[in-house]
Amino acid sequence: MKVLVLGAGQLARMMALAGAPLNIEVFAYDVTSGHVVHPLTQQLMMKGLDTAITYANVITAEFEHIPHDILDACAASGKFRPTTEAIKAGGDRRLEKHLLDRAGVANAKYQLVNTRDDLERAIDTVGLPMVLKSALGGYDGKGQWRLKSQDDVEPVWQEISNFLEETPDQAIVAEEFVSFDREVSLIGARGKNGEIAIYPLTENIHSNGVLSLSVAQEGNRELQAQAETMFRALAESLDYIGVLAIEFFDVGGKLLVNEIAPRVHNSGHWTQQGAETCQFENHLRAVCNMPLGDTSLLRPTAMVNILGEDTLPDTVMEQAQCHIHWYGKEKRPGRKMGHINVCASSTADLKTTLETLADQLDPVAFPAVRY
Repeated sequence: MKVLVLGAGQLARMMALAGAPLNIEVFAYDVTSGHVVHPLTQQLMMKGLDTAITYANVITAEFEHIPHDILDACAASGKFRPTTEAIKAGGDRRLEKHLLDRAGVANAKYQLVNTRDDLERAIDTVGLPMVLKSALGGYDGKGQWRLKSQDDVEPVWQEISNFLEETPDQAIVAEEFVSFDREVSLIGARGKNGEIAIYPLTENIHSNGVLSLSVAQEGNRELQAQAETMFRALAESLDYIGVLAIEFFDVGGKLLVNEIAPRVHNSGHWTQQGAETCQFENHLRAVCNMPLGDTSLLRPTAMVNILGEDTLPDTVMEQAQCHIHWYGKEKRPGRKMGHINVCASSTADLKTTLETLADQLDPVAFPAVRY
């Protein structure tokens, strides 16, 4: 089985590693350079998207911000999974909000903003404080503004107005500011025949708007049930095939969808050591029309993002139940360079192991390890 991944980053890399034991050949199309490369070595494999589409049995994606002409060419082949609708919704908050409403899934009150008058109407209907997010692009805390009071309206609108003038086809989604207890995410997979397999909820800790730590453990059954119900509603509304990630706000035991990611996701990297079948393998199983693998939690596990660092102390490798995954990237401030999966036999032991790990790491580069 030959799977073409749109995008040649770390997610394609980890899909390739997961696919090899299943005799699935994964190759990647770099949408920036137009090169078709091997996800691990980055060596050129063939020329042109058309050639890659012909060679592939299945086509999927590792990220959402893919030019629509590329998506449409892949969809025309009949080989693309999940759907271009899902990928486009993951990359456009306007479409995402429409999808959430269509599926009847709870999310924050919102309004679209294109003009100053729209902003005033949003203030009336959504209320203050609010968060304003760019419809296209914007991730890891980028492309967002917080509007706290009427005094902030003019300076915030000036920034947004300049942003809209500089970026074509943009809009702003104004959302109510949700005072949440924590952020959690759910990773699940749906097969072509409607089979669904869902992982346990993961608690996520962010630093400066970027995911730093994800912790998977046996949690609240009621929250898990809520999340699974919303996952099924979204997946079935889209006739989804593959892994789908959903980020939630936990507000006093009630979940609100923050955003979706129609792909394997950073907060699911813990599944490589913490579950019988990792998210990367299950995505490939789903898009290749294979039975889905077991998603049960084997042991409490946490994922620590490595941001802007290309080395770690040797003591990290010496520490039991710490597993390092490098992405083979050139060092750059704030860049996702790799991650560490940390496992333990119990929740208490996981906390202790993370504390031991934190003693070995730079607290500035790894601010959230002390969970």
